[in-house]
Amino acid sequence: MLVLTLLEEKLAVQRGSVMAGIKFKHKGDFSKFEYYLSKLKRKDYLYVAEKYAKIGVQALKDATPKDSGHTAECWDYRIEDNTESKTTKIVFTNSNVVDGYNIAILLQYGHGTRNGGYVVGRDYINPVIQPLFESIANEAWEEVTKV
Repeated sequence: MLVLTLLEEKLAVQRGSVMAGIKFKHKGDFSKFEYYLSKLKRKDYLYVAEKYAKIGVQALKDATPKDSGHTAECWDYRIEDNTESKTTKIVFTNSNVVDGYNIAILLQYGHGTRNGGYVVGRDYINPVIQPLFESIANEAWEEVTKV
């Protein structure tokens, strides 16, 4: 508990002088807050990104339309931690590329065929990723507010 002591300020006003600073008196310590800051400095929060990245890859594998199953098995992730902009990103990737076209994207948004037809896309990525983002946001909020 932090208590601002105004006794010195009152005495300074009575003597006709102006106090140049503020004195704080507190009980207890800041050990929990210091522990939280040390965790941030050590980048302990990256385990959360790693956990959700793995969950996301598995969810994408399960949700990917399967013909041969190759596209589903090509999901991966990388975690980009940018200290300059103070951001951490989870980037989901799919390495199944044929003739320069990413098959996962073609399945998501649709594509033309060789004979002039069109295959309608199937939105399978967004329904999987949206709940994942909400879980990340909820866990981050819990972490910040438990200090």
